[in-house]
Amino acid sequence: MAATAAADAVEEKTLVEIVEASSGELDVGRYVSFVRDPSCGAIATFEGTTRDTFEGRRVVELRYEAYVPMALRQLRQICAAARSRWAVERLAVAHRLGRVAVAEASVFVAASSVHRAEALAACEFLIDEVKASVPIWKKEVYENGEIWKENREFLDRRGPPPGDGGGAEEEKKKKRGCCAHKVRVDD
Repeated sequence: MAATAAADAVEEKTLVEIVEASSGELDVGRYVSFVRDPSCGAIATFEGTTRDTFEGRRVVELRYEAYVPMALRQLRQICAAARSRWAVERLAVAHRLGRVAVAEASVFVAASSVHRAEALAACEFLIDEVKASVPIWKKEVYENGEIWKENREFLDRRGPPPGDGGGAEEEKKKKRGCCAHKVRVDD
């Protein structure tokens, strides 16, 4: 019974959301308010936004898809892992799905702790883990085509393909991305 109460208390201090396209933009202020705690002197945040260019190409928007039940479960596991490593009080992680216009936020993470070092470390860990392990897929849409993208964190964790010592082929993959062969350019 005491273990259940402790788990419930931790869950009350963690906010995890996948925001459907129809819900609009991420409410960054709400997430910061959620992690604010009178016992904490630090709130660290990261907001990932859509940039307008990538490798010289004009980006129109990003599109995100996810397997939501698995994504939510993985986000909760990432938050639990952050709590086991750092003395954080409150955590918030949110990711949008659907179309995300240039300059809009697609992902937001926040952590609060007594001192800044723990909040900053937890925040960095959270965003790196979101990008490396959560089943959320990103398509970059350009003026003249589109491409599904794999995050660097995912590729780094996966390592070189079997039978490849990581040499020249791995360097090519880093430069062109995993999905270069999937680029569709419309004339």
